[in-house]
Order: sequence, then C-alpha cells, then structure tokens
Amino acid sequence: MPQEIERKFLVDVTKLPREALVDGARFTQGYLSTEPVVRVRLSEKPDRAAEAWLTIKGKGTLSRAEYEYAIPAEHAREMMPLCGAVLSKTRYHVAVGAHTWDLDAYHDALDGLWLAEVELGDEAEAFERPQWITDEVTPDPRYTNAALALASFGKPRA
Repeated sequence: MPQEIERKFLVDVTKLPREALVDGARFTQGYLSTEPVVRVRLSEKPDRAAEAWLTIKGKGTLSRAEYEYAIPAEHAREMMPLCGAVLSKTRYHVAVGAHTWDLDAYHDALDGLWLAEVELGDEAEAFERPQWITDEVTPDPRYTNAALALASFGKPRA
C-alpha cells in the first residue's frame, strides 16, 4: 500500500531566507470528500503547463495510505465546483540538509498561515530542523489541509 509519512510545522516567516521564496507554484485544492479524503489538486506556474492530481488519503496524521493519480488540468478545473471545500496556497520547495521541505503560504480566508512539511521514509527518520520552523502540528487534525479548507469556508462537513 502506498504510504505517506510527513511531519508538519508552523513557520516563523520573519526567519525565512529570501531565497526560499522563489519559484513558487499556486495550488488550488478541492475536497470531494473529507472522510476519506478525496482531493483534486491543480498546480499552476507562469512558466510551465498546469498539472493536476486526484488523491485519496487514509486516516492518520503522521503516517497514512495515499493514492495519487495525475489527471488532465482541465478535469481538475471542472471538478472544483463539485468540491465541498477549496483552499488556495503557494508552495515553495526548500532544501534543508538531506530533505526538501514543502513550504506553504495560504491565501484568502487563511491568509497569513504558513506551514512546512517534510516527507520521510519512515516515522523514526531523522531530519535537520530549519531555524524557521516553530511548533510541530503533525498530530493536530486542525492543520490537515482538508480541515483548513473546511475552516476557510466556515462550514464543517463530513
């Protein structure tokens, strides 16, 4: 079974190096279901063709099943109105030690929220902690993207 193992942290943006905030991609994520998570994601950058994925995620915060499939970007655009909740963020990739961190700046109702994620090979894998991360929020279900999408719309849904 495909497995996602990631740890998630709040970010102190005042400590981010300027070079970390280049070449970001705009993500729109829509949730067709939040239990189980069935997400459609569209990634857009001015210098490349849009990309999109359909993702199904199992239960869990640190480690969970994840099935992800590339889909046509136009299909993702067509599915967004079918979603119960949608969020928007800009994602940057930042190399720190042996890992590449995903650094997300959220938009719209979530403006000002920054989260950083590092994907690991196993739950006990060591990683270098950049100076710009603060509290770990991995076990807090309020910081899953599905929960954030629902919160940004102000209407809890199953």
